[in-house]
Amino acid sequence: MKILTSFITLMSLVCSTLVNAALLDINPLSVEAEAWTILDTQTGQTIAEYNSHAQRAPASMTKMMVAYIALKELKAGHLTKEEIITATPVVKMVQWDESQMYLKQGEQISIDQLLAGLIVMSANDAAVTLAERISGNVPAFVARMNQEAQALGMKDTHFANPPGVTMPDHFSSAHDMALLGQAVTMQTPEYLHYSVLPSFSYNQHFHHATNLVLKSDPSVDGLKTGFTKAAGYNLALTAHRPSGLIESPDRRLIVVVMGAKSGVKRAEIAHKLLNLGYAYTRDEIVIKDKQLIAELPVIKSTLKMFKVEAKKPQIVTTSLYNDPTPIDLMAFDVVNSRVMKSDANGLLTVIHPLVTTQTHLNVELNETSLTAPLEKIIHLAKVNVYQNNILIQSFDIEDEVHIEQASWFERLLEWFKTLF
Repeated sequence: MKILTSFITLMSLVCSTLVNAALLDINPLSVEAEAWTILDTQTGQTIAEYNSHAQRAPASMTKMMVAYIALKELKAGHLTKEEIITATPVVKMVQWDESQMYLKQGEQISIDQLLAGLIVMSANDAAVTLAERISGNVPAFVARMNQEAQALGMKDTHFANPPGVTMPDHFSSAHDMALLGQAVTMQTPEYLHYSVLPSFSYNQHFHHATNLVLKSDPSVDGLKTGFTKAAGYNLALTAHRPSGLIESPDRRLIVVVMGAKSGVKRAEIAHKLLNLGYAYTRDEIVIKDKQLIAELPVIKSTLKMFKVEAKKPQIVTTSLYNDPTPIDLMAFDVVNSRVMKSDANGLLTVIHPLVTTQTHLNVELNETSLTAPLEKIIHLAKVNVYQNNILIQSFDIEDEVHIEQASWFERLLEWFKTLF
């Protein structure tokens, strides 16, 4: 058994967290929201969070799930954007004071218009109309919503209706909404063609997008706002910016803010958190494609050693913040995207992001050897990524192993070789 990368030192970037723990330490008192999180979609790592698993009313962020399901149905060929459907009495479920497209029973509308109304106008009648078209009735669609949530690992979530109307058994969390946003942007990116729209009108009803960050940051292209008295002001925000990596040229972060005091405040907080995440973390390739991880001895085969290799590049998110003081978001310089800190004299100084530092890998082999014949998928190894001697991420190395058994004559020859 030969481990080739049991301790690899790479020029990289430093962070000091546990796996899936926050990379940046932000003082929660400096963030004017009840719950929030920052997620890197490429690595699935949480950059920073507070109360991220607290179950809260998601309000119209719920509609991300409706759109996710509808766009999956489009992908599967069960719907087309050009399909015209006739509004049914289900639109009467929507109350006069709810966001809506003002659909009337018997009115005809396309799936494309419903999606735009759902995402840009946050129309509740669009939500229930799509729900009925996809699942036959609203309760069946709600069951589908919860099935999809379970599949995505949204353990803090239970949906009770498609639009996000406040109900005791309708709840989610900042963490789960970020997971949903990750699925939307990676599996159904068509969503972003709607969420980036600055406005949408239908039947002389004109609506400006309530995601105020769209106006000030061209890298922002989604995702969804939400507001009810019970929820406060919610926002799931995402942007795509250059990563500097050839293997993954765009880097997408998602910020979810729940329970802010106003629409302006939720936009301000989410944008600060977004810029902070981009400025003080970075994605780094720690394992290259086809990189040799280890070699395992093979028994009863002419193949002596089996090469354990990475099947794809592995990326980790690392921290560039190297100061013991928690970050004060209120002192974050928005113009320069820099954290500011008061010195002993009360003067503000800049904490610059780190440029490079070192990471290392440690390989834990699950097999000491392989015995032929063998033809199955095997979990061969676990690669742990450390920075500052603290575990920040882990990867499983699996492979479909095909090893033929040596013939009796080949084994006899090998036996004679061992004698001499």
